[in-house]
Amino acid sequence: MSQDAIRTPALADYEPTLADDRDEILAGLRASPKRISPKYFYDSRGSALFDRICELPEYYPTRTELAIMREHDTAIADAVGPGACVIEFGSGSSVKIRVLLSTLREVAAYVPVEISRSHLMTAAEGLAQDFPSLEIRPVCADFTQPFELPAIDHAVRRRVAWFPGSTIGNFEPDDALALLDVMRGQVGTDGGLLIGVDLDKDTAVLERAYNDAAGVTAEFNLNLLRRLNRELDADFDLDAFRHRAHYDRAQRRIEMRLYSTRAQQVRVAGEQLSFADGEHIVTEYSHKYTLGGFASLAKRAGFEVRQVWTDAERLFSVQYLAVD
Repeated sequence: MSQDAIRTPALADYEPTLADDRDEILAGLRASPKRISPKYFYDSRGSALFDRICELPEYYPTRTELAIMREHDTAIADAVGPGACVIEFGSGSSVKIRVLLSTLREVAAYVPVEISRSHLMTAAEGLAQDFPSLEIRPVCADFTQPFELPAIDHAVRRRVAWFPGSTIGNFEPDDALALLDVMRGQVGTDGGLLIGVDLDKDTAVLERAYNDAAGVTAEFNLNLLRRLNRELDADFDLDAFRHRAHYDRAQRRIEMRLYSTRAQQVRVAGEQLSFADGEHIVTEYSHKYTLGGFASLAKRAGFEVRQVWTDAERLFSVQYLAVD
């Protein structure tokens, strides 16, 4: 293998910082209930912790999605078609994209989009080693906002977004609609979207997945406060907050929270904020869908569901959508 074949992929870098979003973060912490967007989980440590979550026995989404992809690999490749430029929104550790890239035919290019630059480049460099002939164009950006796609050297027949892990569930319906609109804009009129969508199911199964016995999800959640301390000059006492996730059946969503264990004052970016004993910060929603409910949302965003693959227990789905 030549040195040129394993060169580091060129990075398009639009990485946001917490300082860039200071006003948004403070507005969320002034609200009732207090909120912090889950997009801020993913500094390098948070990304590594999420990789550990994906390996936990309670956390079914990752292994179930991978099993669906492996069982239906030929059908997925047929749906996407040859010559695709695959744009992955939130590329993470690139476990699932390896399965997909090994399945698809004549991939024109792979564009991983991730908010954590260090995690993105580590994954992109590893993929360049394993797929030396693949054109890889990493983009560090907040993918919830339109971003500029890098130029692709190879001929592209179709652009297809890949959004695994049911990350779409982290967005409230209006925000999910806006994100799907961003994706539709990126893939164009002949484009497609391959997406993982978690399905509504038994409350106990869901709550176990987000309250694991080893405490990794709690560590992941609390790392958000650690990041605020480091990057926004905050002074959160991590020992004075605890993690808990519960399923809101009426809203069909997991709510992940950090509870204050006492009345306290916290400074963030020069502003003092009050927490009552037991007051919480909502750090993540994870909406669960029925197949019909997600199809309706996709239709509103200009996508048509063409194919759906699920596991035998119907815990999770992988879906292919075409621009309507």
